[in-house]
Amino acid sequence: MPITANDPSRKSWLEVNKDSDFPIQNIPFGVFLTKDDVVTIGTRIGDFAIDLGALQQLNYFEGIELTDDMFMQDTLNDFISDGKKTWRLVRNRIAEIFDANNSELRDNEKHREIVIFNIEDVEMQLPVLIGDYTDFYSSREHATNVGKMFRDPENALLPNWLHIPVGYHGRSSTIIPSGIPVHRPMGQTLPNGETTPVFGPSRLVDFELETAFITTDANIMGENIPVHEAEDYIFGMVLLNDWSARDIQKWEYVPLGPFLAKNFASSISPWIVTLDALEPFRAKGPKQDPMPLPYLQEKGKKTFDIHLEVLLQPENGEQNLISKSNFKYMYWSMSQQLAHHASNGCRINSGDMMGSGTISGSTPDSFGSILELTWGGKNPLKLSDGTERKFINDGDTVIMRGYCEKDEVRIGFGEVCNKLLPPFTRK
Repeated sequence: MPITANDPSRKSWLEVNKDSDFPIQNIPFGVFLTKDDVVTIGTRIGDFAIDLGALQQLNYFEGIELTDDMFMQDTLNDFISDGKKTWRLVRNRIAEIFDANNSELRDNEKHREIVIFNIEDVEMQLPVLIGDYTDFYSSREHATNVGKMFRDPENALLPNWLHIPVGYHGRSSTIIPSGIPVHRPMGQTLPNGETTPVFGPSRLVDFELETAFITTDANIMGENIPVHEAEDYIFGMVLLNDWSARDIQKWEYVPLGPFLAKNFASSISPWIVTLDALEPFRAKGPKQDPMPLPYLQEKGKKTFDIHLEVLLQPENGEQNLISKSNFKYMYWSMSQQLAHHASNGCRINSGDMMGSGTISGSTPDSFGSILELTWGGKNPLKLSDGTERKFINDGDTVIMRGYCEKDEVRIGFGEVCNKLLPPFTRK
């Protein structure tokens, strides 16, 4: 089935700024709360949020097999469970409805009032009920940098790293959408030179520049997923800030890996950009040497050219661009991550989220964490207000943005933006 929604020449009758992340070729999916306190599934074109529940009630999806309440729910899980054919049919239909040459909705003022909202008049929600969350560690540059800082610089990568997409199981209970503040975590750390740990607020709070993909129901328990089929089970992608407490992490991660240093907060952008929308921006990833085992071998363009940036904004200050990276730097692809995840028969469900791991490039300005940008605090970042940062201060806001651009079409993710607050205090 062709992806007619991606036609680069298509224009919308809704006004879209040239530099918008959300032209009619994007059509992401999300969940929002309206001014009338109604939660609905929607999409976005330009600065307009579109109520897909209202569109369905008004029969604009006639001919597409959907349950009666498909878009009148508070999560996308059921829609994602319907599979790739339904996702494509719906995206193609939305593109037709909002095409500049289609007058059906454009000229029906009564319907437009029910369906279309200004983006500032809605409140974005978490788009899926995330049952399980796995975070990978798939940037060779990031893994090498961390290995140099924490272990032997001559053997920065552990022996398994070039053979498997390394990952760990995270917590879905503290995954939040953009806009929700994050509290500095409390935890156990071992001060330098001491032999007894202390409990208190983390002093080394960091961000991690990541993306994440959302899956559909992919297998039954015991069944694996062939790497060449894995993309069929990936609905789309979001930006992910996987907050980290480096001092807590350093003390706790041996022998079982990340725990409380990671699960206090993970922030995602609220609009899920489908793999169909990203199709024109495919790219080849890094050469893999040694060759992965057969179940992980793949050919062709299996990654995407997604420009990424991180900005740090002090309280009452200006935004400072501190990192520019790209998703195509990732050593292990999403298909390889998903195939490996299910290779032991682990069940993958609708709404599961898989984090990419920190996305770092090869140059210091492309590193995806403050740990790397300041090299463990040895080289503080200088901000425009004259202050310095070794790690993130209370009151700082971390902003991540991502977009693809080709042939005058820009497909973006919007942003994930969250402020760091002091530790939570019980009243």
